[in-house]
Amino acid sequence: SNVQGDRTMGIWEKMPEQFLAALDARFGISSPRKHGHDTVDAIRAMRDGRAKVFVGMGGNFVSATPDTDVTAAAMRNCALTVQISTKLNRSHVIHGRTALILPTLGRTDKDFQAGGKQVVSVEDSMSMVHLSRGGLTPPSDCVRSEVAIVCQLARALLGPDHPVPWESFNADYDGIRDAIADVVPGCADYNTRVRLPDGFQLPHPPRDAREFPTHTGKANFSIEPVEWVPVPEGRLVLQTLRSHDQYNTTIYGLDDRYRGVKGGRRVVFVNPADIAALGLQDGSRVDLVSEFDGQERRAKDF
Repeated sequence: SNVQGDRTMGIWEKMPEQFLAALDARFGISSPRKHGHDTVDAIRAMRDGRAKVFVGMGGNFVSATPDTDVTAAAMRNCALTVQISTKLNRSHVIHGRTALILPTLGRTDKDFQAGGKQVVSVEDSMSMVHLSRGGLTPPSDCVRSEVAIVCQLARALLGPDHPVPWESFNADYDGIRDAIADVVPGCADYNTRVRLPDGFQLPHPPRDAREFPTHTGKANFSIEPVEWVPVPEGRLVLQTLRSHDQYNTTIYGLDDRYRGVKGGRRVVFVNPADIAALGLQDGSRVDLVSEFDGQERRAKDF
């Protein structure tokens, strides 16, 4: 249910052979070895017609990627776009020829399946894995969980004879965690350890045993020269940063208490000396204009 945890569970376009072999051995399947697309390559593939279906598990893909116009054109070039979402966002209205929105439970919602009340597990920034128990009443009895949506899509696509037990995974998420224990390094006895008061921490060889998986077996340090960005007269260097009440691409409020901003998100901070040099005043409305590779881009009204 979170980005770091996804990566640990194998959500990567270039998974190593050791992981894929363990997955195949556990389920009796043959995983594709050809590498997939990262975000930028996925946009190019949709733009060029090499990828025709987009399925988004949460997120706000159109707004989160840097080149909004190119990303939007790529999405519109798809035959099908599917958004599995807890709430609406901009990506729902930038879509392919056929578009589906599949509402899903959030991890704060109660989740009852055939095997009873379910819990999911998450991994935090310190590599701690712990349970997340939903306590809120879902918005509708018809809203399915992310696990249910994925399992039911897989069953419909791959058929009832597929060796992965999608039905039982859908019914009881402990079955998924038992499979994780067999496949993912550091996740042995997953269901027991994740139910400890503080969960459990994934292994970290440099921290745990001073072991470094490098070609020398030691920590390798490198030095890179500092690159100074030349700034022409009348130009400034722009940096983006996260505001308070924001988590990734989800905005929860319009105030930024870290910086004393109330009721707005379209804010640019400029050094007072630069404001004076540009002939502007504090609180002025401005357009942000960038020049790169001969192209001009504008973000209006900040």
